[in-house]
Amino acid sequence: MQQCLVIGRTNVGKTAFVLNFAEYLGLSRVEITFNYPDGFATKQVFRLEHARQELIGRGQHKTRCLQALEVEVPAGKSKKRILLTDSSGFSEGIPRDQALRQAAAQTLLEIKKAALVLHVLDASIPGAVGEVDRQIANYAETRGGYVILANKMDLPQARDGLQRIRSQFPKQLVIPISALYKRGFKEVKAIVAHNL
Repeated sequence: MQQCLVIGRTNVGKTAFVLNFAEYLGLSRVEITFNYPDGFATKQVFRLEHARQELIGRGQHKTRCLQALEVEVPAGKSKKRILLTDSSGFSEGIPRDQALRQAAAQTLLEIKKAALVLHVLDASIPGAVGEVDRQIANYAETRGGYVILANKMDLPQARDGLQRIRSQFPKQLVIPISALYKRGFKEVKAIVAHNL
């Protein structure tokens, strides 16, 4: 089964995107496999509204491991079963917490394995593209199957942010989305179906 990996800095909306995209694809319950950097793995079944309450948070580094769920993506007259994987958020600089460093290293290793990488950026903030985003993009784009999702397009200030993102990455496909309101998901679904 091919993997679609969702990456980005902390608090850009990666987990909201993964859960709402699963709902957009027709799921009301998800079985999430939590793969920790130390090799421990566990599974848990959630109703989507409960998953959003438990897994999405405002604090830094709410996601501390890879969180994978299987989804079916329509592709023509058939469906493709893929592994949609949320990842720990990157931050500028090296985290002091060893667990966060291990989670970031785990995500970097996973980029090599993924068939498609969706890099989420927060278009609503002036610093939508940080140095860590540029480094991630340089690393991820060399392996093919790399798309940028400009998130939070439901906010008025995101329009300017989208232009900044597109100017920073003129050769990359940038899809404007709102993970919260599931906007742009039709385009994301088409990209996922085409690349996996």
